Order: sequence, then C-alpha cells, then structure tokens
Amino acid sequence: MIYVVIVFLWMAILLYILLGGADFGAGIIELFTTKANKAKTRRTMYKAIGPIWEANHMWLIIAIVILFVGFPKIYTTISVYLHIPLVCMLLGIIARGTAFVFRNYDAVKDDMQKVYTPIFVYSSLITPFFLGVIAASSVSGQIDPLANDFISAYVFSWLSWFSVAVGIFTVSICGFLATIFIIGQTEEGGDRTHFIEKAKRAIFVVMGCGALVFVAAYFDGIPLTTWILGDTPGLIAITAASLSLIAMFYALNHNKPILLRLLAGFQVSMILFAATYSHFPDIVLLKNGDNLSLLAHQGQAKTILSLGYALLIGSLFILPALVYLIYIFQKRKDATA
Repeated sequence: MIYVVIVFLWMAILLYILLGGADFGAGIIELFTTKANKAKTRRTMYKAIGPIWEANHMWLIIAIVILFVGFPKIYTTISVYLHIPLVCMLLGIIARGTAFVFRNYDAVKDDMQKVYTPIFVYSSLITPFFLGVIAASSVSGQIDPLANDFISAYVFSWLSWFSVAVGIFTVSICGFLATIFIIGQTEEGGDRTHFIEKAKRAIFVVMGCGALVFVAAYFDGIPLTTWILGDTPGLIAITAASLSLIAMFYALNHNKPILLRLLAGFQVSMILFAATYSHFPDIVLLKNGDNLSLLAHQGQAKTILSLGYALLIGSLFILPALVYLIYIFQKRKDATA
C-alpha cells in the first residue's frame, strides 16, 4: 500500500503544477502583457482557468495531508526548516485568491480595483516562485539539522542560487502552461494568432530558465546533470520532453489546442519524473549527508494502509467530479457562444 500512497503523492504534486500552474500563469501572463492587450488577455484567461479555479488547490491539500499523515518526519522537517518560503507561498495563495474574487465580484467598481490587480498579478508570480524554492531546497542538501543559529537553520536552508533558479524556472513553467491553456479559449483570427506567438516565446523562456537551473546547480556544487542524465529512465524522459517540442510547434502552427494541452502536460510530467527518479525514494537530502526516505521514514503500517484506502476511495469521488466540473464550464461556454 505504501507505493499506492507514493503514487498519489506524486500525482497530486504533478496535478498541482499543471492545473495550479496554469492558474498562476494567468496572473503572470497578465503581468507581462502590454497595457493595450491587458483587458483582452484578462477576459480570455478567466475563461481558460474557470474550470479549475475552484479545484486547483485541492491537489496541494492532498499532498500536504499525505505527508502529514503518512510521513510525519518528512513533513516536520520541511515545515520547520523551510517555514519562511512556506509562509510566503501560503500568503501568496491567500492574497491572490482574495484579490481575484474582489476584482471580479466587488459590488462597487471604484479605485480599489487598482489595488486588487497588482495584488493578483504579483502574488501569482510570488507563489510559484516559492513553490520552486521549496522543492529545490528539499533535494539540494541545504537543510542543516545540526545548525545552531537562526540564519543557518532557517535562511540558508533555502536561500541559494540553485533554489532561486528553480523558483524562476517554476514561474516560467506556469506562464508557459497558461499560454497553452489560453489558446483553446480564443476565437479564430487575430486573438488566437497573438496568443500562439506568446506561447512560442514562452517555450524559449522556459528553455532559458531551465539552462539557468543547470548553471546555478554547477556553481552550488549540486550534481543535477548526474541526477537527470546519469540514468536511463531520466535520460529517456528528458529526451522525450525535448523531442515533443517538435510536435508542439507543429500543433501551434496548425491550430490544434487539445494536442497542445496534452503535449504540455506530457512535457511537465517528464520533467518532474526526471527530477525525482534519480534519488527516489529519498525526498529530502540533508546537509549532514542523511536523507529522508519515503520508504524508510513512512508512518505506521496501519496508518499507511488506512491512508491508501482513503485515497483510493476518495479518488472515486474527486476525479469524476472534476471531469464534470470541466464539462459544465465547457457547456456554459458553448451556450454563451
């Protein structure tokens, strides 16, 4: 049953990156859109993220609950030593959701709209940045359980070139996912051409930010190249993700939005697989050389068994409900059209 729990943990993280990432990307794209196109981009983005707006943080909650219940030592280590970026990420989630609601449903349209918009777009940038920082810090050996001062224990546990680079890379992925999602929500003509060009630029931004991660890893002494390219499965995953770019440019040039979304999901899945496979089952690498493992540091057997059954039964309700939610939004869009 432990492997069932691990699969659910990995899938929850993946779905949060894909769906939550596209959601955050809506604000990121708006932030980097010219003033003349902001209103048009905003309207189209709302249609694109509508089906997942209410449900995207469910995947983050599932991942947190799995760690809290099934892997308490891992949960405690991350929440203690990385509490600063965790708090920043959670504050970003709260600020972004609040600003989005008030900006769209405030009964009175006044100058407060000028406050809601910056909060929305900048928290959309900050939240995935710190999500990437947390992920990088967990596997980069920065967490020092022997630290005896605040700075060493709680600041340098996450503040490094590698963590910052992965944070930027995560932001770029969110923007990329948003540009892919938005293409299927645009009408034929100039708008779709505009967003297709934006998606092409986003692909090159992701590639540049990915290269930055490798450079930062080199200067911080992190064997990232060995992790990702040093074993056959990781090499296959990265090669497949790279080759799929050819199919993605074909889909962009031939107006195939469904294929685009599938390819984007595939690429992010391969990147996450390559990044996690090499040191599985270790999920937290510590500075003193110790590692926290999903197998060695799991909870009690009865707890894992109960958690596994709860996840399996819960998925029978969650997944159909999510599909129905997307169907309802799509039906409403078609009726409006």
